[in-house]
Amino acid sequence: MSVIFTSTIKIDENKSWYIELKDMVDERVENCIDLEEYAQKVEEFGADYGGQIDKVNWYKDDNVPPHVMDEIRVLMAEQQEKIEAEKKSE
Repeated sequence: MSVIFTSTIKIDENKSWYIELKDMVDERVENCIDLEEYAQKVEEFGADYGGQIDKVNWYKDDNVPPHVMDEIRVLMAEQQEKIEAEKKSE
């Protein structure tokens, strides 16, 4: 069994972005309002599979503007830098 999650960037009625995380094995869905919540939910979902996640497929809704994608990319890069810094200090 492959453990596959999908992550879809969406815009809510207030024009704020969020990430819909879906576990394709058991169809669980969580809406994450920021990358910290997203990372936490991925970890929680993954724990059900012993931390073994085979793939995360990324999508975005058609109404997500480019500036939102840019913002998320910057936030993800900052998150990655933080993780790498923590690994170096261990």
